[in-house]
Amino acid sequence: MKIGVTGASGHIGANLTRILLGKKYSVRVLEHTDNRAIEGLDVERVKGSLDDQKSLKTFCKDLDVLFHLAARISIGANSFETLHKVNVEGTMNLVHACKNTRVKKIIYFSSIHALDHHPLDQPLDESRALVKDSPQAYERTKSICEAWILSQKTDQFEVIVLNPTAIVGPIDHKPSLMGELLLRMYQGKIPGLIPGGYNWVDVRDVAEAAVNAINTGKSGEHYILSGKWYSLKEYAETLQEVTGKKIRKVVLPFWMARLGVPFIQIWSSLTKQEPLYTKESLDIVSEGNKNILNEKARKELGFNPRPLSESLKDAFTWFKENNYF
Repeated sequence: MKIGVTGASGHIGANLTRILLGKKYSVRVLEHTDNRAIEGLDVERVKGSLDDQKSLKTFCKDLDVLFHLAARISIGANSFETLHKVNVEGTMNLVHACKNTRVKKIIYFSSIHALDHHPLDQPLDESRALVKDSPQAYERTKSICEAWILSQKTDQFEVIVLNPTAIVGPIDHKPSLMGELLLRMYQGKIPGLIPGGYNWVDVRDVAEAAVNAINTGKSGEHYILSGKWYSLKEYAETLQEVTGKKIRKVVLPFWMARLGVPFIQIWSSLTKQEPLYTKESLDIVSEGNKNILNEKARKELGFNPRPLSESLKDAFTWFKENNYF
């Protein structure tokens, strides 16, 4: 079976590609720019991008299954138009190439943010509606794309959608936003925490469930891949336990954090670092659902998320071994 992967150089993609190779699948990746995460791997490479129809046709030819991870993630730095061009129009280009080359199945990585988290006092599962009028451009583009790609399912073209929560774990070359959070927190570069948090899940558990979806996922369905909700303070306490280094755990009130957003943006511009505290990220941690269920993925994809302490320990070890601090 020949498997295609877009976004193989990203955090999930790097782990997914290694699991696929470990299971003896033949893997082809769509190479774009930063490819450190797949250096030395025994994969077939096709240079291209989601806005290049010719390269997409070459990439998709003779594939049995395609994992689509390539996307632009943003917590405020990009406009809706920029995100729509990559996340929605790029996905449409890829699906059209799939159908033209008779790819049998696509497994699309959406996001937990494509689903409406409200009401917050009720569990969030796959029955929850997609986001409609979110002020978050990223959420809207992932919601639009998830609805569209599910509508493309036919008897000849299977579509499976995965909705992971906040990803943490090793092999994070770029690094991801969540990887940046770990690094900056460990290095003491975050002046204070805020009262909210995330539902954290290990990248390897997400990738393993995705591979299982090849054989056990049901076409036309989407699956939430969640772990457990931790506040940022609890996250910092866990990071301190696994690293042995004292982590700053002062929690600032939201009003103070919101007042500081303009100054953080100026500082980030001067230091050329993407800000982790933005108006959008503050909204996400304050309005995220704390009870995100994963029973469907456990039952049908063999999903089995590990504890956050193990994920943080392995992520920290990987960053240390690869000289990130």
